[in-house]
Amino acid sequence: MFDKITNIEKDFNSELAEVKNLNQLEDLRIKYLGRKGLISELFEEFKLLPPDEKPKYGKTLNILKNKSQQSFDSLKDTLSESDSASDDYIDITLPGRKVEIGTQHILTQTANEIKEIFKSLGFSVYEGPELESDYNNFEALNFPPDHPARDMQDTFFVNDNFLLRTHTSPVQVRLMKNSSPPIRAIMPGRVFRNEAISAKSYCLFHQVEGLLVDEEVTFSELKGTIIAFAKQFFGEDVQYRFRPSFFPFTEPSAEVDIWWQPEGKTGRWLEILGCGMVDPNVLENVGIDSEKYLGYAFGMGVERTAMLKYGIDDIRVFYDNDKRFLTQF
Repeated sequence: MFDKITNIEKDFNSELAEVKNLNQLEDLRIKYLGRKGLISELFEEFKLLPPDEKPKYGKTLNILKNKSQQSFDSLKDTLSESDSASDDYIDITLPGRKVEIGTQHILTQTANEIKEIFKSLGFSVYEGPELESDYNNFEALNFPPDHPARDMQDTFFVNDNFLLRTHTSPVQVRLMKNSSPPIRAIMPGRVFRNEAISAKSYCLFHQVEGLLVDEEVTFSELKGTIIAFAKQFFGEDVQYRFRPSFFPFTEPSAEVDIWWQPEGKTGRWLEILGCGMVDPNVLENVGIDSEKYLGYAFGMGVERTAMLKYGIDDIRVFYDNDKRFLTQF
């Protein structure tokens, strides 16, 4: 039996030296230290020995089992630490992962560019609530309850007295009520109209409106302001024109077009904004003496302006959150 013990010990140590990973080590444990392993079989043979021979082999068997278990445990700890270290290993020769940094939405970029241009012309920036009173949104701006001009704007009414603003003009009303001339400000923000969604219209969009109220204000000054903006935004060589128009809150009123000609297409005039001299009734409605003060106002859609500048032909893409579109800007 001594020969069996010696051979099994030798084989165990030899195979243990060849173990490279935890899976191989587990196979070795089952082969030698498992319930039906080779060392366990030696103990079964030991039970069959005559009582007078058991003392001679018992000590040797226990030494074999303990030494084998200790060698197994030691190698298991070593391999476990090695596996753990490999999990934390970083191969610095691998190419790095590209980190994509988000940017401002194209509408935000366009609105900020418009604001910066008018700020450079001496205008301050004011904002107001999107939920407005019917008075501030319509009546104070010369839209009586039965005025047909109300039909020009399909409105989201919350109740009889409040609505989602259809333009940022109510901010002008609030500013004139709470400030004394001279006033020189722009009003950017989101507005809402109950319109059918198509390539050219959406149920919400963004506006930037402007207002100047002071003594001896002229339409020529208004034209100069708009032309200065158009040249800074669209380029010095932009072609523009003013056309007579109608708005309830300005008189006289005009619309401003620029010549738009995408590459390979026929050019045409496209509207970029509406403007005019503030109607005296509006000044009186907010407590400003229309005999002493005059004013001009203008307003433009941010989406329309961005579409013209960047050659975008469908307003809906601004709200689709399509990464292919957004990453172009």
